[in-house]
Amino acid sequence: MRNEKGFTLVEMLVVLFIIAILILVMLPNIAQHFGMIDKKGCEAHVAMVQTQVEAYRIDHMDYPTVDNLVEKKYISESHKLCPDKKTAIKIEDGQVKVNQ
Repeated sequence: MRNEKGFTLVEMLVVLFIIAILILVMLPNIAQHFGMIDKKGCEAHVAMVQTQVEAYRIDHMDYPTVDNLVEKKYISESHKLCPDKKTAIKIEDGQVKVNQ
């Protein structure tokens, strides 16, 4: 009798089947976390832009628009959008908000 080491095809298929089931169970959970990460990232971004609005107000004694902040180099052009690159920010009465 030969002593062959290795896995049989059935053993490999069972392992692949188990891995596929684990992936299917995890995917919805992962997708949900990506949405939450985008939301938290946008909230942090809005807070950062709000600090720049206050810095502009201190320097110029007036509340800026988003374009004023970019023009005076308080923020860069890319900061007009949240990290998800879909949600734009706006400034109303000195408060930074997201465009819905």
